[in-house]
Amino acid sequence: MNHATSQVGASVGTFTQLLSSTRRGARLARLLAVTELRSRGASHDLTERAELVVAGLAANTVLHGRVPGRCFRLTLGLDPAAGRLRIEVSDARGDLRPPSLLAATDVDPLSTTGRGLALVTALTDRWDCVPYPPSGKTVRADLSDATWPDRRRLRVAGSAERASVGLRADAGGAFEAVAEGGG
Repeated sequence: MNHATSQVGASVGTFTQLLSSTRRGARLARLLAVTELRSRGASHDLTERAELVVAGLAANTVLHGRVPGRCFRLTLGLDPAAGRLRIEVSDARGDLRPPSLLAATDVDPLSTTGRGLALVTALTDRWDCVPYPPSGKTVRADLSDATWPDRRRLRVAGSAERASVGLRADAGGAFEAVAEGGG
């Protein structure tokens, strides 16, 4: 007998699209992400942050991960029950990996480049880079939505205290935002 089985903890909505490794493909990735999130009822705040993260990751893929004749893959995984969105951008250049956390956040203010990963770091809860077989890589970024009731991120109702956000790298090289106290 064939029965449909649901997977506990699986993303409610997943969107995947192959795009050309061109500036036009990067622009289309941003536009498709916004359209998809709006159609699934994601909050305005989450959609805006996701738009900037997709734009940064897609631009990096086109500039640094391009292999002639190969596309890049955009995947969005929206899980409203967990209040989480995962953005994945995969390319064919596994030999070129994003810089470390220190390099991503240490941006020369006079430089006209180098702000993409600093922006991704500031807008996401965590991001990391994993191999994409056979020879590529996938940069994954997780965003949580503060409007879902069980996922209030760095907000304390009725408190005059302000929380600042810091970044922490875990043992696997992934980065996540953490509250660093008040003041």
